[in-house]
Amino acid sequence: CSAIVTLTLCTSCTGQKGVVVVNQDKTYQTINSFGASDAWRCKYVGENWPLEKRNKIADLLFSLESDEFGNPKGIGLSSWRFYLGSGSDEQGDNSNIRNKWRRSECFLDANGQYDWSKSKGQRWFLQAAKERGVPEFQMFTISPPVFYTRNGFAHSIEKDFSFNLQKDKYDDYVRFLVDVLAHFETEEDIHFNYISPFNEPQWDWGKGSQEGTPASNEELYSYLKYLSAALDSSALKTKIIAGEAGSINYLYEPVENSNSSDQINVFYNPESPLYIGNLNNLEYAITGHSYFSTWTLENQISEREKLAQRLVEINPDLDYWQTEFCILEKNDETKGGWGRDLDMPTALYVARVIHSDLTIANARSWDWWPALSHFNFKDGLIYLDDGKGNGVESDTSKLNHDLMYDGHVSESKLLWALGNFSRFVRPGMVRIDVQLDSGITLLEQATDLQVSAYKDITTGRIVMVFLNHTKHTKNISLNGISFKNAALYVTDKTRNLDKSLVELSDISIPKRSVTTLVIDNN
Repeated sequence: CSAIVTLTLCTSCTGQKGVVVVNQDKTYQTINSFGASDAWRCKYVGENWPLEKRNKIADLLFSLESDEFGNPKGIGLSSWRFYLGSGSDEQGDNSNIRNKWRRSECFLDANGQYDWSKSKGQRWFLQAAKERGVPEFQMFTISPPVFYTRNGFAHSIEKDFSFNLQKDKYDDYVRFLVDVLAHFETEEDIHFNYISPFNEPQWDWGKGSQEGTPASNEELYSYLKYLSAALDSSALKTKIIAGEAGSINYLYEPVENSNSSDQINVFYNPESPLYIGNLNNLEYAITGHSYFSTWTLENQISEREKLAQRLVEINPDLDYWQTEFCILEKNDETKGGWGRDLDMPTALYVARVIHSDLTIANARSWDWWPALSHFNFKDGLIYLDDGKGNGVESDTSKLNHDLMYDGHVSESKLLWALGNFSRFVRPGMVRIDVQLDSGITLLEQATDLQVSAYKDITTGRIVMVFLNHTKHTKNISLNGISFKNAALYVTDKTRNLDKSLVELSDISIPKRSVTTLVIDNN
């Protein structure tokens, strides 16, 4: 197999030729995982919905099996994020969190007693993921238990940008996290590879729409030290992941009037008084969310270039993980978050974000926000509805209540487009260099053809993911590589990771598609 692979590309229906060059010797980041979270909908679905439908959802998210034609049954997520709740559910309407779906149970009560029967629905999905071979589990929490907070709620005080935790409860809060991790490991045979103790600390979380707390960089630093020490005294091998910035600019630059910005420099510059890189049990990575950084396309590119440059400037050994995204930002392509779109516009929009995060910001991990959605909003991989495509419009609607117990399962093109990455770009694969040498810029590629490439160093398998944003087919031929098998998996308006065997001298990338080329060359 040649190190340099050349693809001749028909860039348009006019027959104009371009060249795509793959350099297997030039490598970038090692891929850790692709995942999604169980918040908040697995709470009811995993406990109340009919078993057949639960298993269908689990297969779609986690399965690595194929049907008789070789088409994947699911997208094979390699990571699953478990939401550790803070007790707003036990408070009921007194929690100030209006929507019951967004309230969460807490395993611990104010008297120090644990009830491990709670979070039954989420625990069902944990086991379903494990049974289907998901190799990585993350636990994340976004508020201390309500009886440890300063205001007695799982949401913070509006416009108060400080940690909603009583100052004498740091030890209690870290002990709670470690106790939960230990329980799952010893009693439920679930090892959490990672624990993320903060979520978007830049926001004030005072409106009561969901659980959450802000925190300053100093408060984050203090708490991470407590948590590292508590893990030190345990037998757990769980690692801490830090950051979860609400938008990536909080990672790479100081932001005016924010006490939780410039986090790459603050936490990973060895000269910083808040340096955390020497903490035990810490994954050497900074995590962030791609919200509010994806439109315009010029901005999507430039923000990730700034992030990548800042990582090199401060600490080239530091990894970046993108740990949460759904569509919130208004844009010309999907018009923003409101209004379901189970078709290709949202799928291609998000696939472009994934591509940018992987190829410009060099993200090692990429996670979607909620795996399930019952709202009329672009925030799900799988949608729950009334069978007529109707999502919930109001917290107080009858449908919002009915879907707690049963409903219809609808797949989205976004689900399968994520699968073009997650199913084939597996943990441990290395991103390799691929370039369009026709002179087309990154911005021009973003509305034309985009491609990234990955290699399994052990087997020699090469995976290439193409995004064709145009309304015409792109024809390519690949030279300089020997192979035994090559297969194409297409997600477009009519196909969901549909498989076909191909000759590398004649490959078609369909219009408006996310397409994965898998080459076994050993």
